Amino acid sequence: MTAIAIDRFTELDDLVLRLKGLVLVRNLLRSRGAGPAEVGMFSAEIDRARDRLAEFVRRDGRLKTH
Repeated sequence: MTAIAIDRFTELDDLVLRLKGLVLVRNLLRSRGAGPAEVGMFSAEIDRARDRLAEFVRRDGRLKTH
């Protein structure tokens, strides 16, 4: 695997991890009775993270492993 491919996989992993973390925190806030504004802030950030992930996939859709 080339250094470029490793960097792309790392970027992909970071994007997915960030999205998962945001979803987990939003769900935790909901379960603890957070207000709509606070939950909404996380929902908006989740949308942005999804957009970044989708853009990454469009840009680097075929990650080459060899």
